[in-house]
Amino acid sequence: MHHGEVDLKRRTLLAATTAVLGGAGLVAASIPFIRSMSPSARTRAAGAPVQVDVSKIRAGMQITVEWRRKPVWVLHRTPDMLERLTGKDLLRHLADRASEVDSQQPSYARNAYRSIEPEHLVVIALCTHLKCVPRFRPEVGPPDLGRDWPGGYFCPCHGSKFDLAGRVYKNVPAPTNLVIPPHRYVDDKVVEIGVDPVAGDEAKGVEPGGAGSHRG
Repeated sequence: MHHGEVDLKRRTLLAATTAVLGGAGLVAASIPFIRSMSPSARTRAAGAPVQVDVSKIRAGMQITVEWRRKPVWVLHRTPDMLERLTGKDLLRHLADRASEVDSQQPSYARNAYRSIEPEHLVVIALCTHLKCVPRFRPEVGPPDLGRDWPGGYFCPCHGSKFDLAGRVYKNVPAPTNLVIPPHRYVDDKVVEIGVDPVAGDEAKGVEPGGAGSHRG
């Protein structure tokens, strides 16, 4: 055997040994990191339900939470926002105004507001075109979106538009409405994302295509 062949085999063996030891080191190093994650962080990473105190969200404001590694918006809609969602000028621009694509929302959110309680929208913040995150544009008639813009969500990546119920506009790249995740009200203040209402609770929400609330 030539001296060069011996050196080549030795280098190959050393490279393989280093790779194995390096992989073992990576696993060992990751264990303290995993252990250092807080219980809430591990819970979110595992896709467990997430609770949100909606009483802390002011009217007209929106927050973002994480569920199953996805951003989820929780919007506190004002009475004016709710009124605009049923306006004829808006409805004629929508591709799926009645939420007929079943996969985009649970049955209890298949109504005019796509929610259990009209004032609170819970929606996954990913455009249904290429999963970009749209921008929250609640202002009415901004110059860049036109005088007839009633407030909603605009995806600057490819121009898709959604209203404040997450319903998609016609003639945009996004094919369907934004997705409404499973959610329920634990009480009058807390929404739990990732869990459907218990039997009978969904009947307390908004009637399909109509208005109303189970509060009051």
